Amino acid sequence: MKKKSWTPYILVAVLAAGGFVLYSKNNQNSGESNTKTVEITVPKLSAVGAEGRDLFNTNCSACHGEDGKGSEVGPPLIHNIYNPGHHADISFYLAVANGVRQHHWPYGNMPPLTDVPKEQVKSIIQYVRETQQANGINYKKHNM
Repeated sequence: MKKKSWTPYILVAVLAAGGFVLYSKNNQNSGESNTKTVEITVPKLSAVGAEGRDLFNTNCSACHGEDGKGSEVGPPLIHNIYNPGHHADISFYLAVANGVRQHHWPYGNMPPLTDVPKEQVKSIIQYVRETQQANGINYKKHNM
């Protein structure tokens, strides 16, 4: 009686797994997360929000685009990924103070912005939240 060889089955399984890994890597950021820039409407802002917009465009727009629309080097912050249920205000404070490792977008790590004081970050967050809300981005509970 001839023994059955498992080699062809193992080879097919390895190739299928490799194909799945390649497919997953190429599509992990598909959909809205892969958008480099978004169209936004800047609303009539509160005084703090208007100050935050100026501070944002001075300190953040080089990467995140004018008014938070995104750019070729950084993601849009006026985006549902940054809704308050997924990225609470504290995450913005921590990002500015400590930087951020790449996780949602294919841009790489964000360095800390040590020259932006906490009070200015507060105004920037106010701008981002007011603009998000004007563009239909509201709190959504995050489920892991």
